[in-house]
Amino acid sequence: MTGGAHDTDGTYGTPSSDGTSGTPSSAGASGTATPRTGSALSRTLLVHAGLPLALFYGLRWMGASPFAALLAGAVIPLAGAVRGVVAERRIGGLQLFLLGTMGLTVAMSSVTGSPRLLLIRNGWGMAALGGWMLATLLFRRPFLYEALRLVVDGERQRTLAESWERYPAFRRMLWLCSALWGVACLVDSAVRVALAMTLPLDAVPALDDVLLAVTLVTLFAVQRLVGRAYLRRHGLRRDGVAVLPLAAPGRTG
Repeated sequence: MTGGAHDTDGTYGTPSSDGTSGTPSSAGASGTATPRTGSALSRTLLVHAGLPLALFYGLRWMGASPFAALLAGAVIPLAGAVRGVVAERRIGGLQLFLLGTMGLTVAMSSVTGSPRLLLIRNGWGMAALGGWMLATLLFRRPFLYEALRLVVDGERQRTLAESWERYPAFRRMLWLCSALWGVACLVDSAVRVALAMTLPLDAVPALDDVLLAVTLVTLFAVQRLVGRAYLRRHGLRRDGVAVLPLAAPGRTG
């Protein structure tokens, strides 16, 4: 996750959406977190997973109904999303969609009293994220390129831009891995909805977080293998954000 660490032939990690700024927290070129990206990812997981989960099971232990406990947990990520929009003083399409679906889910659940509607809110979020990742395939640069650019300094941004312009194989690898992430998020979303609609209410929140961990670990591993193999097949490797021929000596910095 850092522009300063180096991985000679792997692919950099990818962000996970925090739902607060519309800008995912990204992993860097080596898949090792910098303080900046690591802190952002920690806050994201705390707001969207840790605190709601602890609050849900805490309230259930105190005797609250599943609906009340889930509703209380849903307020935390919703408040975090609103805070992010206020702090940045702007809102993008992805943020608007996430806020809209979260607010609508909470409102519908309040009217119907159905806790299962609250349980599927994370599924909607993953669907939005996956759809946005796939939509970036139609843009000038895909999701992974823009995500990495946001978390490296100016010098490494220039190196990344040079690698992008110079090596078509690097560009294709980023398009491919961005597509993998988008599809995986959509699959994750479908699984979340199925879990929410079929399993016992008290089991779903914990399994939701387990699924998140499984999805991220699997994607990081697959992306690393696919990216490395793709670059090697075209006689290339990476050193940080720099792309080099396989025979070239390593670079630092």
